[in-house]
Amino acid sequence: MYIFKAGVIGAGTMGGEIAQVITYSGMPVVMKDIDQKMLDTGMDKIRSIYQRRVDKAKMSASDMQSKLDLVTATLTYDGFEDVDIVIEAVPEVMSVKKRVLQELEGVCPEATIFASNTSALSISEMAAATKKPHKIVGMHFFNPAHVMKLVEIIPGLDTSQETVDDVVMFTESLRKLPVVVQECPGFLVNRLLMPYLNEATMCLEEGAASASEIDEAMVKWGWPMGPFTLMDMLGLDVCVHVGDYLTEEYGERMESALLLPKLVERGRLGEKSAAGFYGYGDQSDEPTLALIDEIKVQKGIADSKFSPERLIYPLINEATLCVQEHIASVNDIDMAMIAGAGMTYSGERMGPLAVADMIGLEEVLEGLKALAATYGPRFRPSRLLKLKARAGHLGKKAGKGFYEYTQ
Repeated sequence: MYIFKAGVIGAGTMGGEIAQVITYSGMPVVMKDIDQKMLDTGMDKIRSIYQRRVDKAKMSASDMQSKLDLVTATLTYDGFEDVDIVIEAVPEVMSVKKRVLQELEGVCPEATIFASNTSALSISEMAAATKKPHKIVGMHFFNPAHVMKLVEIIPGLDTSQETVDDVVMFTESLRKLPVVVQECPGFLVNRLLMPYLNEATMCLEEGAASASEIDEAMVKWGWPMGPFTLMDMLGLDVCVHVGDYLTEEYGERMESALLLPKLVERGRLGEKSAAGFYGYGDQSDEPTLALIDEIKVQKGIADSKFSPERLIYPLINEATLCVQEHIASVNDIDMAMIAGAGMTYSGERMGPLAVADMIGLEEVLEGLKALAATYGPRFRPSRLLKLKARAGHLGKKAGKGFYEYTQ
């Protein structure tokens, strides 16, 4: 099915940016919210993205206006009677998403695809609340949507292959990189990032190193920004929400750090509240440091140590579990982490499985075992990693690991 017109539900940061991405491809979009203030904010977001292009002489003022004219902002479902796809970007609350999908069924054509921009919630559960589960799919954009190339495409249990193919083609028409991911809690990139971010927070709350020291070390290792800078940018409340969900679904290996929810309880949500792990503007990080002192006493860990491997090895381990569970292919896992998280290693764009091959799978395995002995079962190595190591598939030096290499 060719997509001629799109709808977006929710005019927040993500909704506005998704609408901008659609108009940039030349497609009309109708953007709905229940709050006029949010609609205005969404339109301001779209306008500001285009204005930056005009200011950099990448677009003329008339071209900008023609793109803005492709957006229809509305408080009602007027204009949704002929859309080919609707992307919902409402709050990450399952009941809200189900209600929106049910409302859309009453106004959109039968052939309309309903896509959810959820970062973690079950597509199959959403689909079960509708009369056309074969037309429901996950379409997870990354923040900021107008910059990030990756879009995770997540079929539910009942999503048709035709719907998946249509959404992949639509994503490519937006000049984005689609990666099809089998449904699992957190999907792919968030599932891999959470152990990394959580372990960074564990190191911080145990006094192994300061936030700035950890951030600097991980930037030096190859990330575009450190874990605490990233979490402050994403919003600590969002991180807690996703972390709680993944802990509930995956258990002990996603065991949540204590510091994050305590910061959120005190209103330190990151950049948007001018205070998170760091202080912004006239705010300081003193309250964060005081909380760390409290937790250090509570946990009673006196010999905690930070190393980049303590953060990276759980991420690699989770990637091997995704291979083991057929969530995505080796290539797609690495491509998603490069495009969605900016991962590099030794100056090259490289995903976690390629990184494991470079380090050596036996070294990663032994590192995880040592970390598990010190810090607990969240570091337990995957069956696949152990199997590859036992079979001599040790990575680049052995000619084969997750990839094959010519000697």
